Amino acid sequence: MRKIYIILTHTGTVLSRIIKYYTKDEFSHVSIALDPDLKEMYSFGRLNPYNPFWGSFVHEEINKGTFKRFKRTKTEVYSLFVTDEQYEKARKIITYFNDNKEKYKFNILGLICVSIHKKIKRKNSFYCAEFVKHVLKASGVSEVNDLPQIIRPEDFKQIQGLRLEYEGLLRKYKKKKYLRLKDVHELIQGKKIEYV
Repeated sequence: MRKIYIILTHTGTVLSRIIKYYTKDEFSHVSIALDPDLKEMYSFGRLNPYNPFWGSFVHEEINKGTFKRFKRTKTEVYSLFVTDEQYEKARKIITYFNDNKEKYKFNILGLICVSIHKKIKRKNSFYCAEFVKHVLKASGVSEVNDLPQIIRPEDFKQIQGLRLEYEGLLRKYKKKKYLRLKDVHELIQGKKIEYV
């Protein structure tokens, strides 16, 4: 079993505040990550931190780009156990998107239509929640089958088995450090241990 991470964020940008106003949701953006440090975090969003309308597939980082510019970004980080096969499928799908970035566009029209409960799907075009749902569904994660067709970031909280790992400011996020069983044994014997 492996973990995939679903990251809900609200940056406080003008666009995110408009989305929040219409959806009444706490969070206006969602990303997917393949590692607990969120170094492999992906979504559809801004290519330039200063231009909300120029977007596509993005490799997001906590201390770079949009999240660096908007230091007060609020987040909830969730984990979901998936099989090794589902994890590898997700990795391959994301790698494909990364290798073919030029084919994809940001579905700004689809995002705007979410507020009026209309679905507009354009070829090779996604907004953040569409992308995360696509990756999970194409990876065989059946828990997403019950999510709404007109998907919003907050809808991912409905996934069965989702576990909240962190809530607070994104820039203060640190992965939790867990003790391995081997470490517990060594701790009992008084040996120095390292966290993973």
